[in-house]
Formats: sequence, structure tokens, C-alpha cells
Amino acid sequence: MLKLGHDVTVANRCRSGSFDLLIALHARKSHEAVVQFNKRNSRKPVIVAMTGTDLHCDLGQSKKVEESLDRADRILLLEPKAGVKLAKRYQKKIRVIYQSASLVRPRPKRLTRWFEVTVIGHLRPVKDPFRTAHAALGLPADSRIRVVQIGRTLDRSMELTARSLTEKYSRYKFLGALSHLETQRRLARSRVTVLSSKSEGGPAVLSEAIVNSVPILASRIHATEGILGEAYPGMFQVGDTRHLTELLYQAEKDSLFRRQLLESTREMKQKLQPSFEVNAWRTLVDEFDF
Repeated sequence: MLKLGHDVTVANRCRSGSFDLLIALHARKSHEAVVQFNKRNSRKPVIVAMTGTDLHCDLGQSKKVEESLDRADRILLLEPKAGVKLAKRYQKKIRVIYQSASLVRPRPKRLTRWFEVTVIGHLRPVKDPFRTAHAALGLPADSRIRVVQIGRTLDRSMELTARSLTEKYSRYKFLGALSHLETQRRLARSRVTVLSSKSEGGPAVLSEAIVNSVPILASRIHATEGILGEAYPGMFQVGDTRHLTELLYQAEKDSLFRRQLLESTREMKQKLQPSFEVNAWRTLVDEFDF
């Protein structure tokens, strides 16, 4: 928004003062701010940006989500297929803005000893975080794949599992939480990245992988289909360890398959440039009369 010439105030709750527009990040958590802003500025627009938690956990379970959406003038989604989860009365409010990403420069050198596969994201059950580790254990002996997992553990049992897998198997290494810059660098140098989630809102790791030309293997959910396309060749059903093992091995051994994965995201790559996201925000804000 700053790039569009607007003054921006970031706050954890609705603040008093004269504002022309509210962008609420998270329908449930920002519910109070939406209500208060709407009451104080009944003629000023409200944009509610929905997260994965909104869509897959709170929608239909929390009245706060519904009230935020009712009061919103626009509902922002990070990928188009998420709209199927919203009631018919909300459809005209929906706008989609993809999360952009930037190239990692200089490009890190890729390892030659290992075929490095990254798994990036905090370790939570909804991420099905150890699916790639288990799939790698089924690879043939000639495979040079090594899975590197990056993310914060949110409970003790998952941390113990990650540490145990690291100790037992040379194909798997858990690095824990890294800085955003270091995570981007590890992603950019990897040969393939895997997203195995059971549900997502609009995962930033997909944008970063596409922009940095890293082939993706992903579970078939709304978010991945919305960003990668339903016909994307690197998808597997949620929890399908055997198919993921096959895709990993194919990606390692078949350069044409890796090229096909990258070619399939070429059109989306243009939509994930920062300039595209800025223009999308300009178009959205220009819908309102201030």
C-alpha cells in the first residue's frame, strides 16, 4: 500500500482516528476490529483477508467469521479455489490477490553429493509434516535424495519425532526454525520442494518456489490446485506416501519431468511478481470512492 502512495497504520486492534479503509487480516481474529471500524466509519470500506485457519477451521464454526464477512465490502483470498467454501451471498465480494515473491540473489549453489529436497513450514498436524520423510524411506538404494525439513516445532512430540528421524536415517535432516532469508536460500538451492499439507490458505512457499524455479511436488488440495492448476503433474493425494515416493524418484532421475514441472508454472510465475501484486492492490483499492 505504501507503494501506491497511501499512509498505512499497522495495529493489533481497531484504533481511534480518521481512516479511509480497513484491511483486516484474518476474519475471526480481526472480528472486533472489523465491528468497531464499521460502527465508527459506517461509510468507509472494509477488506477482510481470509487465512487458511478461517477457511478450513473457523468457517461454519465461528459466528465471528460470518459477521466479519457480512460487514466486509470485499473478501480477499490468496487463491481462486478457496471461493467454493464461501456461501453464495459472499461471491460478489470475492477478490483474489496472489502472494508475490522475489528472486533469491545471488543464487545459492546446489549440492552435487545429494539431491536435496526441502520441506518448509512449521510442524503442525495439518501440514502432515513427516509425509516426505516417510516417502523418502521407501526410495530405492541408488537414490541420492536427502530431505531437509525447516520449521518450528509447535509441540514436544513432533520435535522428538523430527530429531529421531534425523538420528536414524541419512536421508532426512531436521534443521528446525531458520531466519526467513536463510529459509529462502535453502529453498532456492534445493532440487525439489514438497508441500504435503491437508489444507492451506495460500502457502507462500509455493510462490517462492515458483519464482525461484524450484520444482514442486504437492498434495492435491484446493490451495495447490488454485495456484498450480488442477492438471499440474506433480500432485499426489493427501497422505499417499507411495505415490509421493514415486514422484520423488521420478523427479530425481528424470530431468524432463523436472522441466515439465517448471514449465507448468511458467504462466503463474508472471502473476507472482511483486509488480503484479502491487497492480492487483491498486485495482482493488480503486474500486472504492474515497
